[in-house]
Amino acid sequence: MGLINRRNLFVAGAAGLAAGCDCGAPEGLPAAAGAIRARALRMVTTWPKDFPGLGTAAENVARFIDEMSGGAIKVHVYAAGELVGAFDSFDAVSNGSADMYHGAEYYWAGKSKAYPFFTAVPFGMTASEIIGWTEYGGGQELWDELSARFNIKPFVAANTGHQLAGWFKRPINSLEDLRGLKIRMPGVGGEVMRRIGASAVALPGGEIYAALQSGAIDAAEWVGPWNDLAFGFHREAKYYYWPGFHEPGAQCAAGVNLDVWNSFTAQEQAIVKSACHRANYLCLAEFTHFNGSALEQLVKEHGVEVRKLPDDVLAALARESKAVLEEAAASDDITRRVFESYKAELLRVQKWSEISDEAFMTARRTVFSL
Repeated sequence: MGLINRRNLFVAGAAGLAAGCDCGAPEGLPAAAGAIRARALRMVTTWPKDFPGLGTAAENVARFIDEMSGGAIKVHVYAAGELVGAFDSFDAVSNGSADMYHGAEYYWAGKSKAYPFFTAVPFGMTASEIIGWTEYGGGQELWDELSARFNIKPFVAANTGHQLAGWFKRPINSLEDLRGLKIRMPGVGGEVMRRIGASAVALPGGEIYAALQSGAIDAAEWVGPWNDLAFGFHREAKYYYWPGFHEPGAQCAAGVNLDVWNSFTAQEQAIVKSACHRANYLCLAEFTHFNGSALEQLVKEHGVEVRKLPDDVLAALARESKAVLEEAAASDDITRRVFESYKAELLRVQKWSEISDEAFMTARRTVFSL
């Protein structure tokens, strides 16, 4: 046998790999990743079209999947109402008429009372606490179990951070001022409001301003300064209340039809999961940055009055929140187990949060203050 030209051998080997040589990887080394299959997916969302923050997070999930798959997996994002209504997104993915959704899990409380725990519950976890529970405290496993009942695989895919209690046309000076008040507030927070005498409704984001303007509602919570400024709520209500007892760290999600998820290769599943996690990280960063400047603009340019909820109101909300959450936990086995896991995690991290974030922020004011 004559001398072998090393360059020709390399070219021949590369050609063999490009042709899909199935001779296997050398012993002890992993096989090369398979080709990512081209496919087009439809994502429906609960957010208005071109909505900053949460709408951006949905678009980011789609963009990151495209980028990480080398353009093989395309995800078309439909805003609320374009393909299905905002609150129909879950059913569309569950029955396979859409492939993915991006939304807030507490919108699906009618499916299971366990769902709100994966977004936010009154006086519950902050953004950093809930991601700790989801990723390391058993939350994801319980979430998978719950959503599999509806043919869905869920992922964390956004977080707004702390939200505010909302916009009110009239000042709230006592608990009595909330009785009979018509307020837009979904999830467990809405039920708590009903328990103290308010009339709470769950409107999609795109319908809130018109309801405030027409007088159909007297108050509304949405997200926080950045998103609320974009919607112009300050034009209809001048009183902006804190703290947001109902959503201390609202975690939003991407849900994938389980049949679609199971059709993915391990590599394709890793791409989707990584895209969701990256979108979650950027969403929290975005809200943290823009909420500060938006709050300043609301106060200085639009004359908004930022007020703290009265102590008697917060006490009543806390009392009723405890009752509502305990009643939900008693409703069925999966909700009980989710509640117990969530509560155990919160009790574990609560002391740490108090002596770390809470204590530091109090002390920091002596150095950096307005």
